Amino acid sequence: MTEEILRTNIKRSVEVHAKLLETCLPAMAAAANALISAYRAGHKALFFGNGGSSTDAQHLAGEFLGRYLRERSPLPAVALADNMAAVTAISNDFGFDQVFSRQLQALALPGDVAVAFSTSGNSQNIVEAVNCARKIGLHTIALTGSSGGRLRGLVDTLIAVPSDETPRIQECHILVGHALCDAVEHAITSELG
Repeated sequence: MTEEILRTNIKRSVEVHAKLLETCLPAMAAAANALISAYRAGHKALFFGNGGSSTDAQHLAGEFLGRYLRERSPLPAVALADNMAAVTAISNDFGFDQVFSRQLQALALPGDVAVAFSTSGNSQNIVEAVNCARKIGLHTIALTGSSGGRLRGLVDTLIAVPSDETPRIQECHILVGHALCDAVEHAITSELG
């Protein structure tokens, strides 16, 4: 019984990964190109999400700040859930719907990239942040599940994982994030010669 549960989880993940390659590669390339352009122009990326998506955002911001696979200068990246004092103060004083948009108002500049993680694509605070990012003049990228939720049509680049199952979506989000890191790092380091 236990082995069958484990096998089923891995099989489902492999199936979704195969579909991801078929359906999301153009959107992934667009997201990578937006990040590369922003970094070449001296801009930054701002990552945000709720729950497990928040930790995915933190993970990827860390990859850009540190390194993924290649030795290089750090790339500016901010995970908006990292500052717990800001998260709790904004949530308390303005409401949880404003927790990311308020930070974007303070930290983002036109030309930066906003990277939103939401398995459903419907989280109100993520939608508010994307709307705010667009007003400021950021390129907006969202990683979601298959429907894209309310983020479909709101963002410049939608990477909609072809699944409705939260664990499979999150597994693909980290894979997509790692692939984006690799593409950006390759572009940046190849320019340095």
